[in-house]
Amino acid sequence: MRPRGHASHSPQLQSLVGAGVALLGLALAIGAFTIPSNAGYAGVGPNFLPWVVALALLACGVRLFFKARRGGFRHMEEHTGEQPFWGGFAWLSAGLLLNAALITSIGFIFSCALCFVLAARGLRRAEQQPNTGWATVGRDAVIGLLIAAPVFWAFTKFLGISLPGLTQTGWL
Repeated sequence: MRPRGHASHSPQLQSLVGAGVALLGLALAIGAFTIPSNAGYAGVGPNFLPWVVALALLACGVRLFFKARRGGFRHMEEHTGEQPFWGGFAWLSAGLLLNAALITSIGFIFSCALCFVLAARGLRRAEQQPNTGWATVGRDAVIGLLIAAPVFWAFTKFLGISLPGLTQTGWL
């Protein structure tokens, strides 16, 4: 009988993971099939990236499945017994959910900056870095704004893609 920590080395479980990834790629391909393929800039339409991701997931899933069927990943490191850090996961999840909930009311730039602040906090807590207080939150907010603003402007001003803004000027 195998010790409990060795269950992750089971080729059957690894086959299930591979099949799951392949099914996810297939589901994404079905979704990409429903997106119109009107060619845009350089002949690339809005369904191009979903197709690339779907095919990559499908290829990875098939590769994982066949690798597992041939004996699995025998050279994986042993499980140390450490539990996942759910607090960091909660901070990351809150950032993504708040971004989705607030993007239309406070705009792309501020909702993405908030997402960055919460995600950075979760990652710091997961790495057990000390809580440095408001100075770190302020620095993360500035970094989030410095990342989100140019992305917003590039999409709205240069590519002509409409993202939710805070004002009608197109700059915030």
